[in-house]
Amino acid sequence: MKQIYSSRILVLVMSATLLQLTACKKFLDEKPSASLTEEQVYGSEENLKLLISGLYNQWRTTRQDRSALYMSMGTDEAKQGGQQMREGSEQPALDKYDGAMNASNSIIAAEWNKRWPVISAAAKAIYYSPTADLKAQASFIRGSINFELAMLWGPIPIIDLENMKESRQPLADVFQFIINDLKFAAENLPPTQTDPKIPTSGAAFALLGKVYLYAPEESGLRDYNKAIENFDKVIPRYTLLPDYADLFNTTLNQNSSEIIYAFQFKNIAPDNNMIQNQAGSRAVADLNANVYFGGYDLAMPTPYYYEDVWEGLTGDRRRLASIRYDLTLPDGRIPGLTWTGQADELEPHIKKFEDIRTQGVQPFWYSGGLVYYLRLADILLCKAECLNEIDQTADAVNLVNSTVRARAFGGTLSGAEAWSTGMSKADFRIKMMDERVRELGFEGWRRMDLIRTGNFVNYVKDRNIWAKTSGTLQEFHKRYPIPESEIKQNENINPEDQNTGY
Repeated sequence: MKQIYSSRILVLVMSATLLQLTACKKFLDEKPSASLTEEQVYGSEENLKLLISGLYNQWRTTRQDRSALYMSMGTDEAKQGGQQMREGSEQPALDKYDGAMNASNSIIAAEWNKRWPVISAAAKAIYYSPTADLKAQASFIRGSINFELAMLWGPIPIIDLENMKESRQPLADVFQFIINDLKFAAENLPPTQTDPKIPTSGAAFALLGKVYLYAPEESGLRDYNKAIENFDKVIPRYTLLPDYADLFNTTLNQNSSEIIYAFQFKNIAPDNNMIQNQAGSRAVADLNANVYFGGYDLAMPTPYYYEDVWEGLTGDRRRLASIRYDLTLPDGRIPGLTWTGQADELEPHIKKFEDIRTQGVQPFWYSGGLVYYLRLADILLCKAECLNEIDQTADAVNLVNSTVRARAFGGTLSGAEAWSTGMSKADFRIKMMDERVRELGFEGWRRMDLIRTGNFVNYVKDRNIWAKTSGTLQEFHKRYPIPESEIKQNENINPEDQNTGY
């Protein structure tokens, strides 16, 4: 991390970025970019706007192509396709949790390394920002990425130019740092933005509430009442779409009334998300590369997700909106062969990332629908969880029934579809875990949900076919290993600081 945090390197990189982003003659007439000081790069409001705009694009790469699906692997909602499991050892380890899930795993290292340059640059922007708005944007970015890193890797360094801590810090300190960033963002971001890639105060309040819900118990910062307090500042600002399927219809405006924050993509390179390229079926791709649901089986629904979790209730409209069961091509052909002979290429596939705009026009890797980060349905479910935990289970049930489940079943619930207000707190917890995967499958929250609820091992080892077959999944696997390259480069993280088990 020393290389990432180096002030001189960062100044050179950002100076070069500014030269690429601006055509102003004054820049070309001044000193070469390599001689710009850190204060010159970060001290200008104009420069900072350009730099923060670039940070949104860098952050977006963590939700693009394979990176968008890696963190779903090894859970009970996602599994890799059979052919993917035969191509090397490091990627299969994400599902198998075998010996290749280790500190030298290049996939885990790449995901770790994608995030730290963004955090480092955001920290610079926070320190030098001349306005509260720009500082709030950078704080939201830093807080969001730190939250993800701390949930998936555990204790992490705290990158703050006023109090730099480059060794792994206690979770209590890390989560308090995240909370402080998001509080500042919530207090200083406006309620609306003309540019949808820039977060609003609603996004900051929503994520702050989730942090209070998700914070590890050992941090001492999990607080259901504070979570509800923040959720209540968000919920009135947004409304659920009447039809769940419209969330994933790329021919509509996906920045809808339900969306609190989304990563912005479109089906034009380099702004295409390319997720369908990884989520679709090889069997379809073999017949026609311009069919919008073709792909390469990188991440597929587990049988638990595409079958068991739906309770036998065929009226739940989220099922057919989320999962493709029928691989019939638009011209009527039905794939009967696969490229590789792996039968699962003809099994159900995830549907949420399909982009019908590419049909017959562009290959499926040009998919470019929005990738949702925060939306109202998630926040409603999170609030219901918090109500249940403070012994208001009946209120929690009513909230779920009247909003998320009502929408799922077309607006009204039958007796079989409605949850009972008389259920126990423990029963509500179980049902909520299923409800979250029905509503939010493949939207990036499942691994964190499994970790925070203590269900990671028992759910995954039973529901993920590769983890079940391997039989090597253990409790320590709920955290990824700190990359070997990080330990070698960062003098403040030593081999003995590695996560237990690796």
